[in-house]
Amino acid sequence: MSKLFFKGRIDARQNHVISGYNVNRDVKAGTDEAPINVVVSTDARKTEIETLLSEHSIVAHVVIDSKQPENTIELDTLLNKPKTITYDKTPNRNEPCICGSGKKYKKCCA
Repeated sequence: MSKLFFKGRIDARQNHVISGYNVNRDVKAGTDEAPINVVVSTDARKTEIETLLSEHSIVAHVVIDSKQPENTIELDTLLNKPKTITYDKTPNRNEPCICGSGKKYKKCCA
């Protein structure tokens, strides 16, 4: 078939064949499929951890063992997620200065 008179795609789109379906997906920690393990030393600490888990809807196995040191590293990493850093926009040259002097930005703090 001539390329001059054909309307549409000559070759079928093959994107799904190249990438395929990801069978080995990453499972998020703290869910039903991948619960985290937390070791505490007392019953009071266990109830404290369980309230944190219920507030943040995290699934975990909490084990009380006074012989082992407390291990809450996985829980701490889930609770202390890094936050995105936002920067204030610098004003344009002719806008009032952010320091409050009343001058234009180009004549005051630039």
